Amino acid sequence: MRFQDAAVDARAVVYAGIQADPLVAEAADLLTDANPAQRVLARAVMNGESTDPAAWRTMFPTLFGGAAEPALRARSEAILRASLRVAERGEAVRSQFRGAIVESLTERLLARRAGPAVRRERRILFDGVRAEIHPYDVTVESATPEAYDCKWGARGINPEVLLQLASARSNAATEGVELVVSLVVFDAHRSCLVRLARLGGAAGGMGLVALETLRGLARPRPAPAPPGGPR
Repeated sequence: MRFQDAAVDARAVVYAGIQADPLVAEAADLLTDANPAQRVLARAVMNGESTDPAAWRTMFPTLFGGAAEPALRARSEAILRASLRVAERGEAVRSQFRGAIVESLTERLLARRAGPAVRRERRILFDGVRAEIHPYDVTVESATPEAYDCKWGARGINPEVLLQLASARSNAATEGVELVVSLVVFDAHRSCLVRLARLGGAAGGMGLVALETLRGLARPRPAPAPPGGPR
C-alpha cells in the first residue's frame, strides 16, 4: 500500500483555487477551537437561510447574549462574520467553499496530533488493484495510516463513498496494513446515522466523526467509533 499525489486535472485546478482562498483558512482557523454551539452556528449561517446578523444573534443567545463571556462573544462574532461571507456567495460557489472549509478544519485538527504526517488530496494505491480516480480529502501517512472523506452534510454520504472506504480498508488488510478509514461530516451525529440507515447501514469498520465530535480528531487514537457505537 502506498500514497500518491492526486492527478492535476481541471477539477483539481479549480478546487485548488477555492482551497487557497483566504476565507477558507480564516473560517477553518476559527472553527478549530470553536465549541459545539459555535460550529452549529457556522453550519446554520453558511447554509444561506438568512444573511441578517441580528437574526442569528437572537437565535443563539448563549453565544451573543449578555451572559456570554467576552472571549466567547468575540469568537462567536468572528465566526458569524466569516460564515456570512460564505453565505453571501452564489449557491454553487458556497457549496465548494463549505466543502473546502470542512477539509481544512479536518486537516488542522489532525495535525495537532499527527503533525507533518497529515496530507491533502492523496490517492491510495494497492498492488494489483485499480486505483480510485478521486483522492481522499485528508490522510495521515504514519505507521498506522488513516484516510478521511469529508462532507458538509449528511446528504453527502452516498453508496459510492461507503464502498470506497470499505474497499480501501479491505485492500489494506490484504497487504497486512491496518488502515483507519473515516467519514468526517459537518452535521449532527443523529442526521448522519439516519442517512446511513437509509443507505442500508454503515460500511464495516468505518469511523464517523460528526459535528459534535470533531474535537476528537486532535486527540490520540483510538480511531473514531463505528457509526451507532459509543460516542
